[in-house]
Formats: sequence, structure tokens, C-alpha cells
Amino acid sequence: MEGTCLGKTIAEKILSNHCGQDAYANDLVVARVDFVMGQDGTSPLAIKAFNEMNGHHVFDDSKVALVIDHSAPSPNEGVSNLHRMMREFASLHNVKLYDIGEGVCHQLMPERGHVVPGDLVVGADSHTCTYGALGAFSTGVGSTDLAAAMISGRLWFKVPETIKFVCHGRLPQGVYSKDLILYLIGQVTADGATYMAAEYTGEAISELSVESRFTISNMAIEMGAKAGLMNVDEKVMRWVRTHSSREPRPIYADEDANYARVLEYDVSDLPPQVSRPHTVDNVAPVSEVRGIKIDQAVIGTCTNGRLEDLRIAAGILRGKKAHPRVRLIVAPASKRVYLDAIREGILQDLIEAGAAVVTPGCGPCVGTHNGVPADGETVISTANRNFKGRMGNNKAEIYLASPATVAASSLCGEIADPREFV
Repeated sequence: MEGTCLGKTIAEKILSNHCGQDAYANDLVVARVDFVMGQDGTSPLAIKAFNEMNGHHVFDDSKVALVIDHSAPSPNEGVSNLHRMMREFASLHNVKLYDIGEGVCHQLMPERGHVVPGDLVVGADSHTCTYGALGAFSTGVGSTDLAAAMISGRLWFKVPETIKFVCHGRLPQGVYSKDLILYLIGQVTADGATYMAAEYTGEAISELSVESRFTISNMAIEMGAKAGLMNVDEKVMRWVRTHSSREPRPIYADEDANYARVLEYDVSDLPPQVSRPHTVDNVAPVSEVRGIKIDQAVIGTCTNGRLEDLRIAAGILRGKKAHPRVRLIVAPASKRVYLDAIREGILQDLIEAGAAVVTPGCGPCVGTHNGVPADGETVISTANRNFKGRMGNNKAEIYLASPATVAASSLCGEIADPREFV
């Protein structure tokens, strides 16, 4: 569908390619999806909707996956019954099930090769936008939409307008992609890109590893965006060919594409950033919050539980001990990450520093188990959300930061500047 007279954004091109028409921002289209995913917080409702829609078969059993990651292993009998429902559905329809211990859905989808550049992917989880780092239009949907997609292989979309972030310069030592995305969210606010696609570009992005780029795309939803897209470069192509046998179809924006906004930043002097309670866009340089006492530090989640993140934390904690008042919880993003971290000695460093390593999954972040804070406690976490109750207790305060800032803070017992430790 390319080659029309009007330039297109990445989002417009991918949706055009999947709907069989020349689509532009604000068009309503019905598009073919390349992959469909649900997790244990949403899939049981999707399965009920699937049955209520008289769904007899999934559209393609090789293009559907269910992931048990939000409460894994199950913390109670009610969740256990929902997990059983997912296992029975997966067995009946021969779809891939990632059971307890396999990891977080947003790590597993790209890691196991289900997503490649140019794809259109939907998942019943808001952080499905993570795969935009690979140049895929991926977005979160509700359980009913997930059921419809599982049956038909298609779904309706309103083609989003795009806001383009051009990030010039290189991130300084001790400053990471998490700091960059927190800064951008602070600039545009939590609803500044509502129902838009975000395109991230510039030298600061191209200098990042693919793992670091996932962190930025993951949090596109935290500014309200439907997708967090990036250009496909050689780093992405190498990463994808290592993880998938599918053929990538890189999509690039036209030079004359029409953007709703273009925002440019020079991040060469960006300091570490921290998101304060209780909104993700309540962002400040670490200097404004350093010294705040913490009770718990969490390293993990679909935002920052990858091997690179654990490696950064271990680099700070190696040979040291977490502050005796601080509970340090580490949740690898997947079993593969877990095993690789064991082989590298990363987990030994973290455990010797005082970390409690929990099952790969979402537990501490969503507050289902594995680290629910007590009333009045303060947590610093590498997760992506800090609204009241996010970690299972609406009387706790949650700060968000990079793995380096969380690791440094766990050493000091208070929010600390990681640049003093790297």
C-alpha cells in the first residue's frame, strides 16, 4: 500500500499493510494481526468471551500465545482455577502456553521470536507496546478484543496520529534509557500522547542497545500512546535474526510524513531521573529526591528485568551489602534471563549483596505477590507504574527509577545518585 502521494509515519504504513487499504491517521480500519497474546490477568475473561462468541477454533494456532506471568506461581486457589482454565484452553486449541517460571509476556514475545519488524501484534496487556523497539506496531487491547482477534485474526483500529521524539546527543555515564523515557514522560505528561503513536529517533536512541530500547517502547503507554515505535537498524536486525526464524519486514517513515508534533531534545547532560508518587509523570532529577529513606528496592519487571539491567545492578552491588533496613527483590524477566544471569555470576553477586530472587514474572510490580509493601513503606522500583495501590498497598509510596538508581539506593537505604557508583 506504499507509494501514495502523501508521506506516512511508521504506524500508518504498518496498518496500511495489514488492512488492505491506504490508511492515514484517524482512519478506522480492520486489519490482519500477525500475533495475539494474553496473560493470566486478562486471558480468563478473553476465554469466556471467546466461548460466548461461539468461537470454535483460533484463527491460527501458531499465532496465539497465553502467558502465566502476573501471579506465577499462583498465590491462592482462585488464581489457580483461572490458570487451569488457561491451560485447558491452550491444550484444546493447541496454542502456545508459557506457564509459571517462563517469564514476563513482554520479554517472552520478542525473546521467543514471535515478533519481527513490520508486524502488527495485539496483546491483552497495556505494555504490549514494548515490541515497537523492533519496529512492530504492537498495542494493548481488552479481553473482548483479544477474543475477537483469536477467532478472526483481525481487529479494528483507529489509525493513530504520531508524535515524534528526536533525541540528540548521547546519554552520560550513569544515565540509562529508563532515565530518558521518564524524562520524556515528564515533559509531555501522562496523557500527552493519548491514542497517538510515539516514534523515537535520534542519535541517543540509535546508540542504545536493543534491550535498552525495549525499556523506552515499554513505557509509551505511560504517556497514553498506543505504540512506541523505533526505526529498524542493524542492531535490531541482528537481534531479531538471533531470536526468530521469521522474515523481518522493516518499515520506515517517509521523510514527508505528517506528524501531530515533533519534539526535539538534547540529552547529553541529562541527569538520572526519578518518578515520584503517585503519578508516572511526576518526574524529577535524582538530586531533588536523594536522601528519601526506602524500605524496599525492586529490580525486574517487563521494563527493566533484562540481562543488561541485572548486569548494571550487579556492577553496583558486587562485593557490597544492601542497607540492612532495605529488602532487595530481584525478578528476572524470563527463565532465559535467569539462566544467563546465573552463568555470568550476576545472580550470585546480587544474592550475596542481600537480594531475594523471585520467580520470573510480574508479581512485585502488579502487587499480586512476591513483595507487597506494608502501610507507609516506601519502595523504589524499576517498574513502569507508581499509582496508589500499584504494588498491592495503596498506603505505600512508589518511586520509579533505573536499575542503577535502584541498586545504588538499596546500598544507601535512601534514594541515591547512581553516578557515584559507576
